[in-house]
Parts: sequence; structure tokens; C-alpha cells
Amino acid sequence: MKAFIFPGQGVQREGMGKELYHNFPKARDLFEHANDLLGRRITDVMFTGSELELLETKNTQPAVFLYCTILALTQNDIIPDVVAGHSLGEFSALVVSGALSFEDGLNLVLNRALIAQKVCEKYETAMGAIIGLSDDYIAKRLDEISKESGEPIYFANYNGPGQVVITGSKIGIRIACKIFKAEGANKAVPLSIGGAFHSPFMEEAKNELAKIITKTKFNTPSCPIFQCVDGKSHTNVNEIINNLVLHITHPVLWTDMVRNMEKYGVQEYYEVGIDDTLQKIVTRMCPDKKVCSIMEVQTYK
Repeated sequence: MKAFIFPGQGVQREGMGKELYHNFPKARDLFEHANDLLGRRITDVMFTGSELELLETKNTQPAVFLYCTILALTQNDIIPDVVAGHSLGEFSALVVSGALSFEDGLNLVLNRALIAQKVCEKYETAMGAIIGLSDDYIAKRLDEISKESGEPIYFANYNGPGQVVITGSKIGIRIACKIFKAEGANKAVPLSIGGAFHSPFMEEAKNELAKIITKTKFNTPSCPIFQCVDGKSHTNVNEIINNLVLHITHPVLWTDMVRNMEKYGVQEYYEVGIDDTLQKIVTRMCPDKKVCSIMEVQTYK
């Protein structure tokens, strides 16, 4: 049983998608279709733009979504039995499974980025990575640190055992990282990401995005999709929609997603992305399974 796993924001890089565009007619057609839908040539930013251009809100999330989605749709070597995406990657998973059209997926991703950015600009928030402490310990201490400091701090991503991302006020994240480092974390550092994604700070964004999601046409997917909100597999359209509405305020339960895919019988994990971000995590969690990049399939050789 095979799984396609899609990474989220942060994997973007200069030149992403250029070789795909120039070597595969199907990919070229999809990229040009995206340009038409957006009313601008996002491919110019992806292929030749600077890192700063790629980091602009209107570009970052659509660029990652387009690269990962088109990479999956261009090949026919592997048909996934299940799909899963980390945060933003869930939208690629929805499109590749047929739950969303390519057009609707891109529209939701663009709106997600722009709506979230408006909220980010209202609050002084940040995110931080904590590695080397147990999830239970971090959860206990986060609650204590938040109460002691008076600063809101939350879990954002459960990326793997002993590897989490926290989010909250900038002051709260700085305090928490300093404390966790002193308490034995291998790594406890603020991330260069503005905004408290996957936290209650995004309640306003959730409500605005929900109006767009509920007006979007969803289909029964061709295979189960493991969603970030509960880590479980879903094929029911209403469940998928409800989870997607909660997506932006709820922590990403990637650890549970991987464990549940393993229980489901997945033996092969193909990361559909630019680097090996998710492969490293899954390899640590499932050392006896095949974990690789979709770039290794025959189409791309």
C-alpha cells in the first residue's frame, strides 16, 4: 500500500518547478492554467524570482501548492492508496485524491494565504521549534509557562516524537524557547515565520475562510485522505469539509497521521515535494518501511 505525503510551507526555493515545466508538457499546461487563473505569471516568480519575491504572501503558499500538486499529477507511475499533507500540503492531497478540483484547490490556497496574512498583521506572534523533549512534557510546561508569563502559547505542529512546533505571542515564544533549552531540549529556537498558524489566534481567519470553503464543490476522494485536524482517514465529504474549516486554528497532528497510516497498512511513503523534510520524520518513525521521493519514479528519471 502506497501513500503520497505532501509538505507544507517552508520548503519553497528559488527555481522551483522550472525543470518540471520545461520537460513535461502536462506540467507546462497546468502551470499555464494556474497563471491564467491567478491573472499573473506566478511561474516567473517560481522559476526566476528572488527569495524575497517567493516569500511574499501572495506567492509562497500558491507556489508550494502548485509545485507539489503538479509534480504528483504529471506522472502515472504510482497511484496512491492514501494521501496526506502537512498543513498547506493537505490542499495538494485533496486535489490529487480528486476531492477538490485543481482550480478550487488553488483558489482556497490563495485565499488561505491572504486571509491569514491579514490576521498575522494584527498580532505580534511567532512560532518556535522544540526538539528533544517529550510531547507530554512540553504540553505540561506550555500550560505552566503560559500561566506564569501571562503570554498565550500553543502547540502548532506535532511533527514526530520529540519534535514539535509551538506558536503564540512573540514574547511568549521567546520565553518558552529559553526555558525549554535550559530544561534539556536539544533545540529550542524561534522560527522565521510570522503569525500564529494553527492556533486560536487564527479564529478570525477560520471564520472568513469557512465561508469560501462551504461554497466550494467537494467530491468523494478516490482514496482516503488522512487529515491534520484529527490524524484519521476520511472519505466522507462532510467530514473532509468540517476538518478543513478547523484546519487553520487546530494543531497539525502529523505524528498521529503517520501512525494511523502505518496501522492502515501503508508500506511505501512517497514525499511529493522539493526536499526530504517529511521523509526524515517518517523514516525515524517507520524505519522498516520504504520512504522516498516521488522524484525517484520512472517518469522523472
